[in-house]
Amino acid sequence: MKNNIGLDVQKSQELAAMLNDLLANYQIFYQNLRGFHWNVKGKEFFELHLKFEELYEDAVIKVDEIAERILTLQGVPLHTFEDYLAQADVSSFKQDRVGSESVKIVIKNFTTLITKERALLSKAADADDEGTASQMSDYITETEKTLWMLNSYMG
Repeated sequence: MKNNIGLDVQKSQELAAMLNDLLANYQIFYQNLRGFHWNVKGKEFFELHLKFEELYEDAVIKVDEIAERILTLQGVPLHTFEDYLAQADVSSFKQDRVGSESVKIVIKNFTTLITKERALLSKAADADDEGTASQMSDYITETEKTLWMLNSYMG
């Protein structure tokens, strides 16, 4: 059986579930970035304050795009922090982080996200879901470049 965009209903539901997992992880990642932006201290303040802002602005756009893709697949996006915390593999950080210690956490979070994006890309290809595949392909390209830059920053 096909849904209203011509994809297999079962495969679309599986993709929507995987996208909800990605959504939960991006929401926690976004909130971590906000905290790092607010609480960064030390001689790296100016550069990291701006970098964390750039990253959280990008993350919030992705959150909306992921939720809209879930809706396109006729799923229901998660929307409570209880759901996000229960679902996410990205950990929420409560304590203040200083400088490059925060960057290490961001790198770890991006590594989790890109793993999930690659799994979604593969699943989307199997489902002939070009929309999700294209979205994940774009995210992977951006994440790879960002990881390269952050790892270069760390030396």
